[in-house]
Amino acid sequence: MGLADLHIHTIWSQDGTTSVEAVLRYVARSIDLDVIAITDHDRIEGALEAVALAPRLGLEVVPGSEISTADGHLLAFYIQERIPPGLSLLETIQRIGEQDGLCAVPHPLAHSPHSVQAPVLQAALQDPQVAKRLVGLETYNSSLFGRQSNESAERLADQLLLTKLGSSDAHVPWMIGTGATAFVGRTAADLRRALETGAVVRVRERARSRVHMLLDWSGRYLLRQVVNG
Repeated sequence: MGLADLHIHTIWSQDGTTSVEAVLRYVARSIDLDVIAITDHDRIEGALEAVALAPRLGLEVVPGSEISTADGHLLAFYIQERIPPGLSLLETIQRIGEQDGLCAVPHPLAHSPHSVQAPVLQAALQDPQVAKRLVGLETYNSSLFGRQSNESAERLADQLLLTKLGSSDAHVPWMIGTGATAFVGRTAADLRRALETGAVVRVRERARSRVHMLLDWSGRYLLRQVVNG
């Protein structure tokens, strides 16, 4: 079985703190992952940069994005072009399909406008094309924001018969891999086939305390603001 972290941010995200190269070097040096997905907020540049750099470090990278739809955030995988924010969940998934991409719902049901809620997801799944492209629900998110909805996400996945995925939602390097998805195979192509067939298992890892997470991220974020003027 391979292991993937499907939700990682870099400085191409407004709230990210780590360069693309630093993320890749950290994974290559410190983390036992076979595949990672770079999913910056409403951007694709960091993911494409990672894909270009990955072979030098012996890594497999899925290009992606965390898209701010009108109905909440959506993770897109295997895309090559930016998808604009602000579209409905249904239209965003259709745009992902036009690029032959796949998608998953991150941190669903969290108490935030950034999270897709159950009625919207249920309605979207009535469309056969949505059911084809939407490969799972993030039921384990190890971030400070995402932890609050993991249990309810588990129940929703069971109710809707959706594949359960795990990821870190990392905005600092040491969080990478603290949530992950195990899959049949080892490569990014294997991961795609596993996502399409549901041959994956979400993995829970031990994350650090919420206080430590908040202090570390806020310190790095403030330093980034100072450096950028």
